[in-house]
Amino acid sequence: MKITALNVYQVDLPLKEGRYSWSNGNYVEVFDSTVLEIITDEGLKGYAECCPLGSAYLPSFALGVRAGLAELSPHLIGQDPLNIGQINRTMDAALRGHPYAKAPVDIACWDLLGKATGQPLYTLLGGDAQQDVVLYRAISQEAPEIMAQKIEGYAAEGYTKFQLKVGGDANDDIDRIHATRAVLKKTDLLVADANTGWTRHEAARVVGAIAGMDVYVEQPCLTYEECVSIRRRTALPFVMDEVIDTPNILVRGIAEDAMDVINLKISKVGGLSKARLMRDLCVAHGIPMTIEDTWGGDITTAAIAHLARSTPSEFTFSATDFNSYGTVDIAEGAPKRVNGRMTAADRPGLGVTPIFDALGAPVAQYS
Repeated sequence: MKITALNVYQVDLPLKEGRYSWSNGNYVEVFDSTVLEIITDEGLKGYAECCPLGSAYLPSFALGVRAGLAELSPHLIGQDPLNIGQINRTMDAALRGHPYAKAPVDIACWDLLGKATGQPLYTLLGGDAQQDVVLYRAISQEAPEIMAQKIEGYAAEGYTKFQLKVGGDANDDIDRIHATRAVLKKTDLLVADANTGWTRHEAARVVGAIAGMDVYVEQPCLTYEECVSIRRRTALPFVMDEVIDTPNILVRGIAEDAMDVINLKISKVGGLSKARLMRDLCVAHGIPMTIEDTWGGDITTAAIAHLARSTPSEFTFSATDFNSYGTVDIAEGAPKRVNGRMTAADRPGLGVTPIFDALGAPVAQYS
């Protein structure tokens, strides 16, 4: 099998809530998502999606995905998409860094491998480890009482895990954490996710003020070293996210006892190949994961579901149904939330079919 063409689509994903806000005043109202179609000489087509969380979250941005694909495409034409290791070596030789731009190629090749072998991706990624996965709901940063009201509403929809967007003013964040924890059941989980937004002294204030509460602290500061400093100052369970972006830093974090949980975002690390490697390292060392991505729609949600379904439940801290946040459907057969959980399709590959009327005409074609 050979790659004969790559088609690139751009699609806007408006939010049902109108705006998604996180640390330091950052927000997005309409997400800019890129969908990749890889066409082969045997008639099979593979699909993937990459949607950065704006341009101020990670070293990634929407135009960068499409620019990266333009740079990579000449090196991919004629390659065997089922030789996924070689595909990744080819991309790494052609473009230094920019893992998020390589991620859709890697994921689309996994989709093709599933279709070529007649197997769902969760089988290829490790096997059927759990029937469905528990989801969390992200609570956009607003006033404490509004965030508490939203948590109550989403709890009624079956969610039991909530990721609270903090990382703003420390006093406000302390109030946000207290207000939201107060409306939850004892069995519900609350994660205070600062998304790198606190300085070290602010983070120290917050963890001191919430000591003894039933809450997780996620990525309080910008750097790995600053986060480890805060980790040493609190007995609360600790989650690392933005700084755990390669297998090497994950190994360092495990060796230095830097976290209890990690947030594993598929595009952040370069696609399903590296995400699977990091997932297996976490399982081997007893580190649970939130399995998700930076953002996306139906196709991203399908990739998340397959990686999560192939992960043992005791190491799946949570996962994300991004397609429930938006107003636009871009693929048929995508996972749907049922009572706070979702599962991956048993169909070959990702198990989804793009809705081309929603995607529109390609914004770029390479052959």
